Amino acid sequence: MAYSNFTLEAVRREFQLEIVESADIFSQASTVALRERFTDELAERVELAISSGTEKARSELIVADVLFELRKHFDHRISFFSGIEFSVDAEQGLTGVCDFLVSLSPLLSFLEAPVIILVEAKRENLIVGLGQCAAEMIAAQRFNAERGNNISCIYGATTSGTDWRFLKLEGEKLHIDRVVYHISQCDKILGILSSMVEQKV
Repeated sequence: MAYSNFTLEAVRREFQLEIVESADIFSQASTVALRERFTDELAERVELAISSGTEKARSELIVADVLFELRKHFDHRISFFSGIEFSVDAEQGLTGVCDFLVSLSPLLSFLEAPVIILVEAKRENLIVGLGQCAAEMIAAQRFNAERGNNISCIYGATTSGTDWRFLKLEGEKLHIDRVVYHISQCDKILGILSSMVEQKV
């Protein structure tokens, strides 16, 4: 089994997770003021990605752009990786390629703990991405612990580029936000991601 084979139910059963769904997990996160240049370029990228209709275009044109802006917001003190092999425990299926990983380390040459956010890009169905993202979050939790970086929460997102849903893993409790944020709320999306980096949500 690999990350892509996990459903949410399989993750819950395999790792004995308690799953909590609510609509206010990230509602208190502040918004981030968007740079005018970023806003203009993002609008063009969203239009192009939607027109092309592929998961790859949405991933490259929208998701990567949002994460690049997140890194810029933190003055390059964080790093993010795209399409990286992240094999932590092959016996338990915690292996495979992650769409995007965000680390609290500024290093770009290799992945260093702590890994804090995992973003799984899906063409349309965000529900399908929840299990895969949750498995990757568990892997990140173990990856951090093995390297002595026991941060309190691991965060995740499953996104089509235009729609975003967020998750939080705290110990063995997985919180899933029922709210779907649209890319038109990018100031809020970046605010939530920023709060995740700062461990404030």
